[in-house]
Amino acid sequence: PILTRSAGEAGAAARFPINRIFCVGRNYREHALEMGGDPDREPPFFFTKPADAIVDTSGGSASTCVVPYPPMTSSLHFEGELVVAIGKGGLRIPESEAEGHIFGYAVGCDLTRRDLQAEAKKKGRPWDAAKGFDHSGPCGSIVPKEEADISPSTILNLTINGKLRQETALDKMVWNIPETISYLSTLFSLKPGDLIFTGTPAGVGEVKQDDVVSIACGDLPPCNFVIGPPE
Repeated sequence: PILTRSAGEAGAAARFPINRIFCVGRNYREHALEMGGDPDREPPFFFTKPADAIVDTSGGSASTCVVPYPPMTSSLHFEGELVVAIGKGGLRIPESEAEGHIFGYAVGCDLTRRDLQAEAKKKGRPWDAAKGFDHSGPCGSIVPKEEADISPSTILNLTINGKLRQETALDKMVWNIPETISYLSTLFSLKPGDLIFTGTPAGVGEVKQDDVVSIACGDLPPCNFVIGPPE
């Protein structure tokens, strides 16, 4: 799976090969609260999506990118997120060196079968079916970090049919980007092509067929898509 990104002297299109997808759970205090979690700062936890869960939304408007409503759920939820693309691998990366391992940034959506997740939580089971299904990771163009204006004050927001549903500054993360990369690299040897979905703020909710989702973060290309008919 690959994503279009800007690159080169003229900002020409290129391709970024995806290796693995890691996602940070409950990385915004308000979201942890709305999900019934403990918002106190504790080591981050991670779950994964398969690389082919990515839906490349860089091709145009929401109307041209259709994400089918997944089977076996009646509660599909959106979670808008900043995505970090790793360009240089490493194990046990110090926080002070984490920036040097970042290739670039994108905007994505961690689509979730919330009813399956709730059932898995209740039974102490893994979240794979709730988080790692087909088309569960829409993602916009990856912009090289040198071309992206991303800072702690950058605003991330998500709208459904033009109505604002999520909005936060990136400095509201419990674990910032260097801390997240450093901690994740103690669990896995990070590789070029790895993506990190850095967590979602409060305001998550349900999407239905024909809903138009738009996620923006600073000057990054937005992630736009529409929920299509069930598979």
